Amino acid sequence: MASASYRLPALDQDFLLSDTMRGVRFMLEYAKAEEALRDARVRSTLVVFGSARVRPDNGNARHAGWYEQARLFGRIASLRGGALAPVSGWRDNVIATGGGPGVMEAANRGAREVGAPTIGFNISLPREQQPNPYQSPDLTFRFHYFAMRKMHLAMRANALVAFPGGFGTFDELFEVLTLRQTHKSPPIPIVLFDKAYWTGLINFGQLVEEGMIDAADLTLFDYADDAEALWNRLVAGGICDITR
Repeated sequence: MASASYRLPALDQDFLLSDTMRGVRFMLEYAKAEEALRDARVRSTLVVFGSARVRPDNGNARHAGWYEQARLFGRIASLRGGALAPVSGWRDNVIATGGGPGVMEAANRGAREVGAPTIGFNISLPREQQPNPYQSPDLTFRFHYFAMRKMHLAMRANALVAFPGGFGTFDELFEVLTLRQTHKSPPIPIVLFDKAYWTGLINFGQLVEEGMIDAADLTLFDYADDAEALWNRLVAGGICDITR
């Protein structure tokens, strides 16, 4: 009875963390967050990506501007998008981020400041990743697998907003762009914040010139340079503004 083989499988951590149970762990990461979001009656989200390294007080005026605009967007979207006005008990356009500091904290913060629920899909990393204080506690999740985290970020998103960021932001942005390009996800507005930042880093036009994408693929996303313009781009892309 003291043998590991005698333990109930559901209570045997060594077994659950073994290589052969990786598929089960994928399923658990999907099911736990899915159940919690259903219980919270979250039907759809507005996903905000961006750097964890952006701070409002690090002496970098450009970073501080990005932080404040992400914070303002969290407020605007929560007030006008329906997160505070459930329909038949379901909330729409709830701000969701990858959790953690920086731009993600700013967007969660703006939502919480107006009393809206807000989601943080955190992931276990060596640094720069722990829940920020503005995520709703019962909507704060932690993932081990990037793939499952990205699936939850994408699967109920009504829109994607990409603030300036690094490798992680690029990864998430191009994941969603690929899903849209290949029609693996429904049409949603995708807006890149700070056109100068993005066009300075990526020559999207050259991808067309080199035949790597179609010219029509450039219409999959748009740009905005302030929170109000960002919200208007989303509305133009199909997001409902309940105040209009």
